[in-house]
Amino acid sequence: MPRSLRWILPGIAALFAAVALTTVSTPAYAATLTTVGSFGSNPGNLTMYSYRPDGLPSGAPLVVAMHGCTQNATDYFTNSGWRKYADLWKFALVLPEQKSANNSTSCFNWFETGDTARGSGEPLSIKQMVDYAVSNYGTNPARVYVTGLSAGGAMTAVMLATYPDVFAGGAIMAGLPYRRATSMVNAYSCMNPGVDKTPAAWGDLVRGAYSGYSGTRPRVAIWHGTSDTTVAPANATELRDQWTNVLGVSQTPTATASLPGGTSFSNYGDKVKVYLVSGMTHATPVDPGSATEQCGTAGTYYKDTICSSYYQALDWGLSTGGPTTGPTTTGPTSASPTPTKSPTASPTPTQGSGPCVRASNYAHVVAGRAHQSGGYTYANGSNQNMGLYNVFTTHGLRQTATNYYVIDDTAC
Repeated sequence: MPRSLRWILPGIAALFAAVALTTVSTPAYAATLTTVGSFGSNPGNLTMYSYRPDGLPSGAPLVVAMHGCTQNATDYFTNSGWRKYADLWKFALVLPEQKSANNSTSCFNWFETGDTARGSGEPLSIKQMVDYAVSNYGTNPARVYVTGLSAGGAMTAVMLATYPDVFAGGAIMAGLPYRRATSMVNAYSCMNPGVDKTPAAWGDLVRGAYSGYSGTRPRVAIWHGTSDTTVAPANATELRDQWTNVLGVSQTPTATASLPGGTSFSNYGDKVKVYLVSGMTHATPVDPGSATEQCGTAGTYYKDTICSSYYQALDWGLSTGGPTTGPTTTGPTSASPTPTKSPTASPTPTQGSGPCVRASNYAHVVAGRAHQSGGYTYANGSNQNMGLYNVFTTHGLRQTATNYYVIDDTAC
C-alpha cells in the first residue's frame, strides 16, 4: 500500500497503541540523545538517534532499540531503562524513529513487503544506522544487538531475519513472527487472535529472508505479557516455534525458572529464551528504582513488573565485557565451562560452622562473598570456580574464615 494512503486507516492506532541487590547512585552525565543528520541512502526514510555514554571505550557493544506505535525514540530512550545500563556498563545505543509521513501512528511498517526485505526500505535504513555507529563510534561489529516493543518488536524480528550477519542477538517485546503479514489489512488478524503455523513453515519464512545464508544466526529472546489484548500472547508461542526451528533446537524447554514480577522463564538450548510476564498488558516490562536490577519509568506502555533491559543486558554479556566474536550463553541451564586459565586455589582452612548463604552468582559478588573475572565467578578466599557471572546461576557459599568462602550446595 502506498505510504501516502496510510493516513486513511486510523484504526491502525489500536495496532500497537502503544530482587533488590544493591543501590546505585546516578551521577550527572554530559552525554545526550543526539539526532544523526546523514547516515546513508536511508530508503526507509527513518530518523536516526544515537547515544554515546561518557567514557565509551573503543570496541564497545551496540544496542539498537525501537519504539512502538504512537511512541518515538526519545520516549523509548527515556522510559525503557536502556540508558541506565549504557551509562553503567558503557555501550552505545541507536534508536531508529519512524516518521508520521511513513505511517500515521508512527508504527514501523513490519507488515509491508518492501519494508521487510533485505536490502530495501526500513530494514536497510536500520542496517545503515548500525554501519554508521560502527564506523563513527568505534563499536564492535560482532557485538550488535537489537530490541523493540510492539511494532518495534515486530521490526526486531525483521532485522534478525533479514540481517543475521549483522546481529549477535535480539529481544522481541510484544512482537510478532517474521513475515506473518504482508499488508496492513492482514496485520490485524496477526496481532489478535494470531495465526498458527508449523515450526517448519515459520522457519522457512526466516530462511527465505536471506536465501543461502549459512553463517551463525543470532540468539533470540521473546518477552510477552499474558494479558496482552493488542498482540495476543499466542504470538509468543509462534515466535518460539519460528526461532527454535531456525536455530535448530526443540520446542520443549531445556529448563524453566521463575523470575521477579511474576515472570516465567523458559530456556531452549540457550538459543531461544521466552519470558512471559503474568498479568502484564501490552508493554515493555520495567521496574522503577535505584537498585542495579531496577530500571525504567512506569507508564501506559511501560509496566512495573521486571526490568527487561537489565536481564537482556546480562544475557548479552554487556555487564562483563561479553564475547568478542559472538553472543554469550547464559541462563539457568548454561554450563559453566572451565576457563582457559583460572585463579590458583588457596589451601582451604579447617571447615568451620560459619554462615551459609545461597544466592545468585551476581548477588554473591555484590555482597562481597565472591568476585568475578573474565565473565566467571570465584569464591573469595578459596577461589573455587562458581560458573558464569549472572543472576541465573546459584550456589551456596559457607564462610569458614575471614573473607574465605567455600562452595556448599548441600547444606546451604
